[in-house]
Amino acid sequence: MNHQQLRIAFLTIVRKEVRRFMRIWPQTLLPPAITMSLYFVIFGNLVGSRIGEMGGFSYIQFIVPGLIMMSVITNSYSNVTSSFFSAKFQRSVEELITSPVPNHIILLGFMVGGVARGICVGFIVTLVSLLFTHLSIFNIFVTIYTVIITSMLFSLAGFINAVYAKSFDDISIIPTFVLTPLTYLGGVFYAISNLSPFWQSVSLLNPIVYMVNAFRYGILGHSDVNVRISLLVISAGCFMMYAIAYHLLRRGTGMRE
Repeated sequence: MNHQQLRIAFLTIVRKEVRRFMRIWPQTLLPPAITMSLYFVIFGNLVGSRIGEMGGFSYIQFIVPGLIMMSVITNSYSNVTSSFFSAKFQRSVEELITSPVPNHIILLGFMVGGVARGICVGFIVTLVSLLFTHLSIFNIFVTIYTVIITSMLFSLAGFINAVYAKSFDDISIIPTFVLTPLTYLGGVFYAISNLSPFWQSVSLLNPIVYMVNAFRYGILGHSDVNVRISLLVISAGCFMMYAIAYHLLRRGTGMRE
């Protein structure tokens, strides 16, 4: 395929993915805004007024970057998982992988679709947060880079989940038993520096800690983890996920059975 054909194939997949979640926006974009509003009210206003400051900021300001990142992670992941598994279930993916379209174009198309939904939801949650507190961007490069690379990482992770999933129940196992616990233990609602040295060391094994703290640094200028290390960990994780996802797609794992 020439460059023009590759471009058309890529944009077609991306357009399909974006139209998919935009067509059912009451199910994909509205619920995260409502859920995060409840978080802001309950944790930010009610609980936060008793906690006071954390990391030199009001509690609601402290948790807002983590909640935004949590919504980006969840929606990037779920978009690709549900979309690719649906393609497997309907057997339309077989036509896609046997077409002349290169595997990396297919993978990038699904990934960009997940990134688009993650960023859309993140933007909506950010607008909602402005109703409860004031936010300013401390470092725009770190902020934008962290959002994009994190949504890419979890879009790829969602793709891997969808590859191995054999039923609709399987696509909810990882989010329920792995993703949700890691997110809640990722420093969204508390500062890692407030933990004992042992639990600080344990928390550093959680990759979401680096994402939350890098994004919090970009917004507030505060991080419990070295920002360069955080960005390095996220970037390395993204490259690793891409390599695994590409390998599975090239082999046709779970798609030619």
